[in-house]
Amino acid sequence: MPETADRDRLFPELNDAQIARLAQRGKRVAVKRGEELWRVGATKMNFYVVLSGTIEVVRPLPGGEETLTVHGPRQFTGDVDLIFGSRAVVAARAGADGEVLELTRESLLDVVQTDPELSDLILLTFLQRRAFLIAHGKGDAVLVGSRHSADTLRLREFLMRNGRPCTYLDVERDEGVQDLLQRFHVRPGDLPVLILRGEVILRRPSNAEVAGELGLTAALEESKIYDVIIAGAGPAGLAAAVYAASEGLQILVLETHAPGGQAGTSSRIENYFGFPGGITGQELAARGFTQANKFGARFAVARSGVGLERGERTYSVVLDGGGSVRARSVIIACGVRYRPADIPGVERFEGTCVHHAATNIEAQLCSGEEVAIVGGGNSAGQAAVYLARVVRHVHILVRGSGLAESMSRYLIRVLEELPDVTIHTRTRIVRLEGEAPHLKRVTWRNDETGKEETHRIQHVFLMIGADPNTGWLEGALALDEKGFIKTGNDLGSAERTAARWPLGREPYTLETVLPAVFAVGDVRSGSVKRIAAAVGEGASSVQLLFRALQES
Repeated sequence: MPETADRDRLFPELNDAQIARLAQRGKRVAVKRGEELWRVGATKMNFYVVLSGTIEVVRPLPGGEETLTVHGPRQFTGDVDLIFGSRAVVAARAGADGEVLELTRESLLDVVQTDPELSDLILLTFLQRRAFLIAHGKGDAVLVGSRHSADTLRLREFLMRNGRPCTYLDVERDEGVQDLLQRFHVRPGDLPVLILRGEVILRRPSNAEVAGELGLTAALEESKIYDVIIAGAGPAGLAAAVYAASEGLQILVLETHAPGGQAGTSSRIENYFGFPGGITGQELAARGFTQANKFGARFAVARSGVGLERGERTYSVVLDGGGSVRARSVIIACGVRYRPADIPGVERFEGTCVHHAATNIEAQLCSGEEVAIVGGGNSAGQAAVYLARVVRHVHILVRGSGLAESMSRYLIRVLEELPDVTIHTRTRIVRLEGEAPHLKRVTWRNDETGKEETHRIQHVFLMIGADPNTGWLEGALALDEKGFIKTGNDLGSAERTAARWPLGREPYTLETVLPAVFAVGDVRSGSVKRIAAAVGEGASSVQLLFRALQES
C-alpha cells in the first residue's frame, strides 16, 4: 500500500458540496462486504464515491492477490482507465457493508467536461495514481523476457509509453522465473511472453496484439464516417484531438506506437511554456492523451495508415493489417522516423545495445556503465543530462565543430557543468565490436586529427535527426525534396493542377494539395521543429478544418 505521504495525494477526500454535485449525475447504492464492483480486465467500469463502509482495490498475483488500497468514506475509486475506456488493471470490491455513490463512465465524463473544480481534482488524482502504479510495477501485466532481446525491450517500451503498469521478470536474473514459466507451459522459444490478469498468455506478441488485448485500440467501424481522422498522436496530433473533440467533432486518432510521438521519449523538457520546473515527455503525453479522452476522442494505438485515398466527399485511410477508415477531413501529424546511421554493422545491435531514446528502461540497462551519445541536438543534450545521473560517464560525439548551432543554450550550460560528460567534436564512430546482440567496444575517430579511441562501451544512443514519415503518402500529397508535406503558400499552381484542386480559393495555411486534408507538426515542410510549435499548429488546424468542412 502507498506510504502515508502518498495517501493524501492519491486518495483525497471530497467535501459535502463536491459529493452533492456528483450525486446529481449518480445514484446511491447499497453494497455488501465482498461484493464485486469490477474485475481486472473489465472493459466497463463505474466511478464510486464511498459514503459509508469501504472499497478494497486489489491486483491478482500468481496464487493470490495484493491489496493496493482501501478507500474510506468521502474517497473515490478509479484511475485513467476510466477516462480512456481501456481494460482495468486492478479489481475492486466492497470491503464492508455500506453505501456508495455510483456514476457511469459517461456520467463521469459529463462531470469532468462541465465542472472545472471536480475535473481538476479527479483527473490529477487519476494521473497520479497511474504514475504510482507504473513506478511500482503494480498492474495486471507480467512480462517475462531477456534484457538482451530486442523484442523484450520493444514490449517494455510499448507498455511503459502507453501507461500500462507492468512487472518485468528477467529470465537470466530473477528468481522464481522458471517456476512461473512451467506453470504457464512456456517454452524458451516462446519468449518474451506477456501474462495478463494471470490467465491470458501472449507469446512473442506484436504491439498490435498487446494493444488489442489491453483495450488500447478503439473498435474501428469501416461503415462509419468520422468528422476527422488524425494520423499521429504526437504533440501536434494530440493538440488537434483536444481542440477537435472539445468542439464536438467525431474524431479518430491513429497512432503507430504510443501517444506523445518522439517527444514522449524526452527525459526532460525544460523550455516548454508553462512548465518552469520542466516536464518529461511521458508526463506531457499522458496529460494530453487524458485531456483528449476527456472530451470524447477515440484512439487506435498500434494502428497506422499505409495509404490515403480520395473519395467523392470523403477520404479513406488504408490501415496496416487490412481495412480502412473514412472521414470528411484528415489531419496528418505522423511526424518523423529515426534516421539510419552510417556506422558499419550498427544493424546488428539495433534494439538491444543501440538505442534511439533515453527512457527509464534504457537507463536501467546501462546503469553504472560508460555510454556514447551520437548527435548534437536538443534530444542528445536531454539524453546526456538524464543518463549522467545513472551512468559512469557520457561521451557526446558531434561531427560539427560544436553544439551552439544545433542545441539550446540552456542545455549547453547544463552539460558544461556536468563532470562526467565529455563532448567530442569533429568525431564519428568507425567501428562497433561484439557478438550480436552483445556490444563490447566502440571506436571513434576525430576527423580533424585522425586520432582513434576505443572504449569499453556496451550501449550507444543515436540522436542524429529524423526523416519525415511520409512514405505512405507518396502520390497522394505534394512533398518537398526531403519528403516533408507541402502546405499553403508553398503549393504552386502546377501542384494544385496535378492534384485536381477543385476550389476557387487557394489552400489554407496548413492545408495540403487536397481540400480539408491538413499537415501539422514535424511532418510539414517548413515547420519549426519544436514541441510548442507543433502544439500550436495542431490547435490552429482545427479552426481551418471547420472552414473547409463548411465548404463541402
